[in-house]
Amino acid sequence: MATKEEIIARNPYLPELKEINYYKRESPDSFTIRLKWKLNHGAGQFIFCSLPGIGEAPISICSYSPEYVELNIREVGNVTNALAKLKKGDKLLVRGPYGTEYPLGALKGKNIIIVGGGCGVAPLKGVIEYIERKREKFGDVSLFFGFRTPEFALFSEQMKSWKKTFKLHISFDKIENPATCTTGIQGFVTQLVDDNVKDSNNAVAVLCGPPIMIEKTAELLEKKGFSDKQIYISAERLMYCGIGKCGRCMIHGKYTCLDGAVFRYDELKEHMD
Repeated sequence: MATKEEIIARNPYLPELKEINYYKRESPDSFTIRLKWKLNHGAGQFIFCSLPGIGEAPISICSYSPEYVELNIREVGNVTNALAKLKKGDKLLVRGPYGTEYPLGALKGKNIIIVGGGCGVAPLKGVIEYIERKREKFGDVSLFFGFRTPEFALFSEQMKSWKKTFKLHISFDKIENPATCTTGIQGFVTQLVDDNVKDSNNAVAVLCGPPIMIEKTAELLEKKGFSDKQIYISAERLMYCGIGKCGRCMIHGKYTCLDGAVFRYDELKEHMD
């Protein structure tokens, strides 16, 4: 009889059933779940989550642990709205991991600049947790996060420890209620980067967020001496298969699901939209 691993290898679309052992509402439109799943994966990779009769959606992994997988999910459609109704103890169909990862092993000894906007902060949480586990291997680490308002800030509890370990900078498009547990300035994350990043000396930048944020941040970094090879981004494209069969996620000859979603900036610079 074939083993479970052999069956999955023959059919890459075959999902596994995993239990949710943690659920937390992060913001008005997003939540984090933790799956009881020991998955060998890298920071920046993603999985597919599915619910029978509803559908399947790709979700970036927002943790870095050999013991579990965390997902921060934004409610934007039928599948993610249905996932939001799950609770601790429920089970979810998942398959993966897919895609490339941030090459953190090759960046040891570098100063790391991490820039995230909105839900783009979620995949970067895995990058941060990787660095936390190997803190002595990296130089200075600066975090720049931008959110719509304080109410939409992600990972408020983790921010407390990140602030102690790294140089943490947070901005909000608008601050209507200043009495919140997450503090920052009013403005855009690009302004934080412009004000606080001085040069490109021994540095690498890791970006994830809306395309316009990535483009403007990369332009700022280039003015400060960064080459395109010092910048890594996570590209977003609609995906259905995750293994390069459907062609939905192609960007000028590159499959986001296979060649990405993590790219070095010079690989996609001319095709950002």
